Amino acid sequence: MGRVAAPFGIQGWVKVQTLTAHVGNLRDYPLWWLERDGGWRETAVIAAKVQGKTLVAQFAGVNDREAAAGFRGCAIAVPREQLPQPQDNEFYWADLIGLKVINMQRHEFGRVARIVQTGANDVLVVEGTEKETLVPFIASAIRKVDLAAGVIEVDWGKDY
Repeated sequence: MGRVAAPFGIQGWVKVQTLTAHVGNLRDYPLWWLERDGGWRETAVIAAKVQGKTLVAQFAGVNDREAAAGFRGCAIAVPREQLPQPQDNEFYWADLIGLKVINMQRHEFGRVARIVQTGANDVLVVEGTEKETLVPFIASAIRKVDLAAGVIEVDWGKDY
């Protein structure tokens, strides 16, 4: 859902880099899971607001800049059961990671390793045995996403 970017101000707030459709969407969740040192722990969010183009938040028990700085780089997640069901042809990034990517000629590119936001559109980073392939996640390139089968079918040449 995002990551803690940096402390914000002197009263224990943090800047949050969100990976949600709208920067303020994480405000809907009063409990976040933060990843620190390889482990996840539930953390209460006592306040969150949109500040310009970023989200800022304050965690329970974090009252100064030094304590907030300790959260820099922490990944942010919320329990899956709290998320709304995606609409038709909408997908959570986490559901796409690991899916096999094939084109219409049945060439297998590999599996989705991660997704990158470019500003113009999201891009699937597909790691194969021979090379890494970048496929834009746009209607003209993505033909079908079959979560049950674990496959994304693309209209993308193997030489792109």
